[in-house]
Amino acid sequence: MSETVSLPLFPLHSVLLPNASLTLRIFERRYLDMVRECSRNETGFGICLILKGDEVGTPATPAAHGVEARITDFDVGPDGVLVLTLRGHRRFHVEQVRVRDNGLIVADVQWAEPDHDDELRPEHALLSTVLEHIIEQAGNPYAPKVPMLLDQAAWVGWKLAELMPLEESQRLQLLQRDDPHQRLDDLLGWIP
Repeated sequence: MSETVSLPLFPLHSVLLPNASLTLRIFERRYLDMVRECSRNETGFGICLILKGDEVGTPATPAAHGVEARITDFDVGPDGVLVLTLRGHRRFHVEQVRVRDNGLIVADVQWAEPDHDDELRPEHALLSTVLEHIIEQAGNPYAPKVPMLLDQAAWVGWKLAELMPLEESQRLQLLQRDDPHQRLDDLLGWIP
C-alpha cells in the first residue's frame, strides 16, 4: 500500500485518462492560486469527475477516483483567461477531502499501482485493430506522439478509452479498474 499524499483537486464534468491530453481554461481565483502553487512546487493536481455540482462556484462533489494532471503548456486566451494544456499521469483513489477557505478541494489520495506491461491477449486482438483504424481515420491530431504499442494491453485500453465515444461514467469505471485486461473486457463489451 502506498503512502497517502495531499493533492489539490479540480473537479470537471469530464474524465482525464492516463497519457491523455486536456485543455483547461482557468479563471477562478482558487484555481489560479492552485496553478501558481503547483508550478512553484513542480507538482500536479488531480482531475476528478463531478458527481454532484458544477465546475464553477460552490465546491462540487468529486468522484473517488481520478488522474494526476501535469501542465505541459500554457497560454493566455484573447479574453485574458489562462489556458492550460494538461497531460494525465498517475491514477489515484481519494481517501478524504477537505475544502480550503478559498473553496479549493484538497484530497488525501493513494496512488494506484502502475500498469504492468502485459501483452494483449488473443481475446482482445480485435481492440488493437479497432484502435489502429480509429487513429488512421482520425488523422494527425489524434496520432500518438510516441510509438504505438498496439500489442500492450494497458496502452491499447487507455488510448481506446480516450478516442472512443464513451460516457464519462464509462471512463470513470475504467479508472477504477486496476487490471488492464478487465478494462479491455469492458471496452470490448461497449463496442456495438
